[in-house]
Amino acid sequence: MARILLLEDDPVLGESLQELLQEHGFDTVWVTDGEAAAERAYNERFDLYLLDINVPLLNGFDLLSALRDASDRTPAVFISALRDIASMTKGFEAGAGDYIKKPFDVEELLLRIRARIGEIGESVLRYGDISYDPSSGRITRGAEPVDLGEIQREIWRLLIENTGQTIDKGELLDLLEHPSDQALRFHISSLNRKLGIKITNVRGVGYRLEAL
Repeated sequence: MARILLLEDDPVLGESLQELLQEHGFDTVWVTDGEAAAERAYNERFDLYLLDINVPLLNGFDLLSALRDASDRTPAVFISALRDIASMTKGFEAGAGDYIKKPFDVEELLLRIRARIGEIGESVLRYGDISYDPSSGRITRGAEPVDLGEIQREIWRLLIENTGQTIDKGELLDLLEHPSDQALRFHISSLNRKLGIKITNVRGVGYRLEAL
């Protein structure tokens, strides 16, 4: 079941949306201010953020910008009474994939939500019990999320997208902030430990994630 984080400070609309989404099969967490949304987003896994903009403590624009700065690529949709082009532009620049103006048609909202979540499901890559969603950067092992830094996540992306192929060491070094063989070995070793895998070192060439 897909999980949605709903940020809406209007108690009537928030409760109605939560009930509607849950009736249509979405596990929906409803919060009423931006700081509460940030705390849930940082500590839990969601498949979609559905965000109002003018909410207490931390507005939707700043919330999504902060999440994107933290390398959270979970798809996001703004729902707002702000109907001007400047607000819509700001929403997309903050990292949203869609912007729905209030009042909205319920069926249209559900259609857009399903489209966003459907895009995720089609792109998920799997390696044994490890799942990787390139659109959000989310990695899970079994049912548990795996916390990787940005560099290790990019190394993993390159490896899993090219499973069975040797990735040239130079291409991997380009991902490092301070490239060196020792630093690369550290990141590979850390990936092996965190993901419970064995990345093959092809001496003098690069690294390979063996096909299962």
